[in-house]
Amino acid sequence: MTVLKEVAVHLPSQRVAVRSLQEELHLTDVQLKVYERFYGLSHILREPEGTVYDLLMAAAGELGTLHGLERRIRYVIQARTLPVATPYPTSAVQEVTRSLGLHRAQAFVVFHHACASGLLAVDIAGRLLERDGDPDALALVLTGEKTFTIAAKMVPDVAVNGEGAAAILVAPAGGRDQVLSYATRTHGRFSEGLTLSGEKLAEFGEMYPKALAEVMGEAADRAGLALTDIDLILPHNVNRVSWVRLCKLIGFPLDRVFLDNIPVTGHCFCADPFLNLRSACSRGRLKPGDTYLMAAVGLGATFSAMILKH
Repeated sequence: MTVLKEVAVHLPSQRVAVRSLQEELHLTDVQLKVYERFYGLSHILREPEGTVYDLLMAAAGELGTLHGLERRIRYVIQARTLPVATPYPTSAVQEVTRSLGLHRAQAFVVFHHACASGLLAVDIAGRLLERDGDPDALALVLTGEKTFTIAAKMVPDVAVNGEGAAAILVAPAGGRDQVLSYATRTHGRFSEGLTLSGEKLAEFGEMYPKALAEVMGEAADRAGLALTDIDLILPHNVNRVSWVRLCKLIGFPLDRVFLDNIPVTGHCFCADPFLNLRSACSRGRLKPGDTYLMAAVGLGATFSAMILKH
């Protein structure tokens, strides 16, 4: 059974008010009010200096159990939203792997599910470790990206993006957070992502909560649970209103969705569910034996859910 042996996060040093980004993001006064009052966005986190490599190294550096386990790391997987993050031939994941001394590890990137690629990477890591059959082997999943273009800084009329990062040690057994199920579905007719317009954009907005509810229900079924059995949902931090709509649709209590980070971190690409896991644990929102659901949606449009037992 795939487990999360340890989850560490790096929160950038600069806290930026969304209001101060109005000119940079080309927001009208009306759009800004919608982001702040309707979507519940207040601040995002940015790292004013450094690169993607620095973000990933900072997150990996927070892993308390990594030192001494380097020879057990078989895979290093960078989960990414953006297909291109560094100029060729630079590879952040290869550089991090070398810097950490993970000489026995195979390193690669997955970005096929956009912002849902973090959950995909955990699933791939678990499958690879299970296939290898070595109970001592480990995988390292890395998430975190720079918002270096306008397209990376925001999802229009949806979210403002931040630069938080996470590092996850995945093991085939023996950890505290056990993966009970994983479900994902891509609705390819919305593959245009940010360039959707007209009727298709309206259709996507209409089906969004239904599609996410569907994949969450599928994950619950695979875990032998009902959604009402879930103690806490750890969402992707795009905005508050999307989760209000979803909870009304499925009859799930909004107070069992961890929304605390949305106003203070912004949407941190593939890192959101893991940032929320660390925050929820530190605030006593999860206790041993609780089941929780990580959810993420990637442009394209991929809807994913993973259920774990704490």
